[in-house]
Amino acid sequence: MWEISKVSNTFIFLLEASFGKRYNYFMGYKTHAIKGISWSGALRVSIRAISVLRVAILAHFLSPDQFGLFGIATIALALLEVFLETGVNVFLIQEKSDIRKYIDSAWVVSIVRGLLMFSVLVLTSPLIAAFFKNSAALGILLLISLVPLLRGFINPSIVYFQKEIEFHKEFAYRVVLFAIDTIFTIILAILTHSAYSMVIGAIVSVVFEILISFKFATPRPKLSFDKNYLSLIFHRGKWVTLFGIFSYLAQEGDTIAVGRLMSTVALGQYNMAYTVGTLPIEASDVVNQVVFPVYTKIAHDRKRLFDAFAKTTLILTLGTGLISLFIYIFTHPIVQIFLGDNWLTIIPVLKLIAIYGVLRAIFGSASSLFLAVEKQNYVTIMTFFRVFGLAITIVPLIGIYGLVGAAYSVIFSVLIEIPIIVFLVAKVFSSKTRLTK
Repeated sequence: MWEISKVSNTFIFLLEASFGKRYNYFMGYKTHAIKGISWSGALRVSIRAISVLRVAILAHFLSPDQFGLFGIATIALALLEVFLETGVNVFLIQEKSDIRKYIDSAWVVSIVRGLLMFSVLVLTSPLIAAFFKNSAALGILLLISLVPLLRGFINPSIVYFQKEIEFHKEFAYRVVLFAIDTIFTIILAILTHSAYSMVIGAIVSVVFEILISFKFATPRPKLSFDKNYLSLIFHRGKWVTLFGIFSYLAQEGDTIAVGRLMSTVALGQYNMAYTVGTLPIEASDVVNQVVFPVYTKIAHDRKRLFDAFAKTTLILTLGTGLISLFIYIFTHPIVQIFLGDNWLTIIPVLKLIAIYGVLRAIFGSASSLFLAVEKQNYVTIMTFFRVFGLAITIVPLIGIYGLVGAAYSVIFSVLIEIPIIVFLVAKVFSSKTRLTK
């Protein structure tokens, strides 16, 4: 990672030479942000490189139908994730005081949440399989229920990697876990040609995550809790939970509709197009992961916060715009080379998803700003309008245009959301808005 640090220091030197005294004013923000983006960027690049290899290999051993089965399982799991979201991690990052006193209570909340998710998923698996009209999904739904159960035991102290902007630790942690997941998944897929390979890979990865989190993250939690801390955590997290519900509906509503109204094969094709087309959003997440704690630290300084947000938005616009343009122009060779001829039918959908991806990457990044100034309700509001846009268009557009109609629907949903985001950002920086201190 020496090369990454060297690039970061060089970039900081160039900024200082270019902006002079004005750079020094923002030195704290830029130093942390650029180093963080370097590590976070390296993390995303590494994971994306592994992911490209993973998808390219799996696409040759698993059919669209197998990807569709796994898609049904992940839709169900994600639904439970958001409805039982506690907002603990956001709370721990936002909290200005020492968070060690909250770790035990946060762990108890996490374990209870995992047990609830496991129980609900096991009980509702037959209903979910019936909803998607696919009995083959039952077994994979029951198996994937182990993932949230195990995840509940992960040491919550890993949040320190983000809170203290220690992204070099986050880098090592996430890359190792994703590599483990990928290796097991690929080996099992080659041997079995089954969607179960992806679920087993995820389970193995979670087991390793529990072990690693207790080995390298401190303090280690105990099975004890303070009801006052629990009350505070849930009070702060309620808007995060509501946002999660709307975010799930906005992000998964189209896949649910495709799986219900079309077929498992169509769901697998749509998920593949979505995975490739939303690369700009992943690039945006690199930046957002870094600037959220940075925004939190400078939230009291309105001018500094505005300049940081404006520069971040400009960088996102340029960077994600280039990624999306590349995907749009070279869609055919991307699909043919990396996925194979069996996936060529997703090309028209992928082009539209690339447009959606860049719009979401640019404007969706405002959520980091809203969370940093403890305006969780703003994130909920903006997402609600995206859900509304999707809800009124997804069924009729799929009925008329099929998979392409689903892509049109998600583009329409983000176009509805954009003016709301602009209004809320203006409200944050207006003279009447009181930022957190």
